[in-house]
Amino acid sequence: MQIQVNTDHKIPGGEKLADYVTADLENSLSRFGGWLTRVEVHLSEDGGGKPEDKKCVIEARPGGKEPVAVTHHASTVDGAYAGAAHKLVRVLDSRHSRAHDHKGSDSIRHMSGPEDPEQVGVLGDETADLIEAERNREAT
Repeated sequence: MQIQVNTDHKIPGGEKLADYVTADLENSLSRFGGWLTRVEVHLSEDGGGKPEDKKCVIEARPGGKEPVAVTHHASTVDGAYAGAAHKLVRVLDSRHSRAHDHKGSDSIRHMSGPEDPEQVGVLGDETADLIEAERNREAT
């Protein structure tokens, strides 16, 4: 997974900030490592004198899927990054589980059979008896 950090000229920190963001994202996104190909982080200052004028946009690119982008505004660069990173993990977790866990669990085709050999066929015999009784009732 490739991580790229971009900042505008108003954001202080430079290489130290980029190293921190890269290390933090590698740690928090490690479980998606084989699924994600690239992550881009954009830190900027909106200006305008608003209290929450720092902005972080993180775009993640899952292999073979549409890119996912999240945005967070805060009064500090750290707050903007932390909020966006938290949102990204939630979104990726949701998308990853949808892509890999259909309806949240295995299908019945993947379930193992009964563990007790005496239980094998018990349900089948009862079901067969019910079907036969239903047929006899319909015939009369």
